[in-house]
Amino acid sequence: MSEVRRILVVDDDPDIVELLALNLEAGGYSVESAFDGEQALAMAKKMLPDLVVLDVMMPKMDGMQTLAELRVHPDTCDIPIVMLTAKASDADVWSGWKAGADYYLTKPFDVDELMRFISYLQVGAPVPGRT
Repeated sequence: MSEVRRILVVDDDPDIVELLALNLEAGGYSVESAFDGEQALAMAKKMLPDLVVLDVMMPKMDGMQTLAELRVHPDTCDIPIVMLTAKASDADVWSGWKAGADYYLTKPFDVDELMRFISYLQVGAPVPGRT
């Protein structure tokens, strides 16, 4: 994994997007935003971010469908993806892992936990669960 510089934040809640963008930009990252799965797919294929932070419950295309599409596209299949969602049951988390998420954070979330995961990626360590 190369250094994380560009992050695509995908959430239909503008307050969550703003909170994440402010914190990530303060950490030195370039942030782009999308508000639904269709927009996220188009942006991810165009910008090829170093990381995607993806909500599950969104209009047009939900996060699980978006994740599946990102995983099958050759240009986006290896991008680390953090699911950030209110869907917090064990079954929901397991579904996210099975679908190919690299990390799963539940709302309400701790921004510091997301930053720690990004730092983990920075050192070049393999993402847990990815071959």
